[in-house]
Amino acid sequence: MPSESLPAASSEVVEIERALTRITYLSTRARQHDRLMALAGVPLDRAAVALLRQIADSEPQRPGELAQRLGVEASHVTRTVQQLQRSGYVTRVPDPDDRRAQRIQLTDAGRAAVKSVRDAGARGMQVALADWQPEELRQLATLFHRMVDDFLKQAVDEEPGQEADAPAAKA
Repeated sequence: MPSESLPAASSEVVEIERALTRITYLSTRARQHDRLMALAGVPLDRAAVALLRQIADSEPQRPGELAQRLGVEASHVTRTVQQLQRSGYVTRVPDPDDRRAQRIQLTDAGRAAVKSVRDAGARGMQVALADWQPEELRQLATLFHRMVDDFLKQAVDEEPGQEADAPAAKA
């Protein structure tokens, strides 16, 4: 949809977009990623962590499905899967729907790595949000999940063929 046909954004939406841009910048900085990996004890790059999280949030999937869900080229997923396989975090399993195809599944080491990354991230958030009241945290979590679900719905509405049941991020 061309930007000329979009309605003007309210000042509240403009501020939400600004806040999301800031948090995205902060959370995707290389230094932040390196710090998180050190705390988690998991020596992986950002692409590998994103792929591990995606695999953890779903049933085993084909590499092409993973690429579609992550919005990257299939070749990127193939290279990252090979890296994760060499590290023992994922394995390939037969696709029950097509014996010629394979799906990617976490190993026990992969599940432990995802848990370590999520735990380290949650501990960092706990420190940053220490002054927030439990009710404020519940409200924020509820609203964030609602926003992500609405973003996913909008993306599906705009792009035919996308799956509506993409998992919400569990950072």
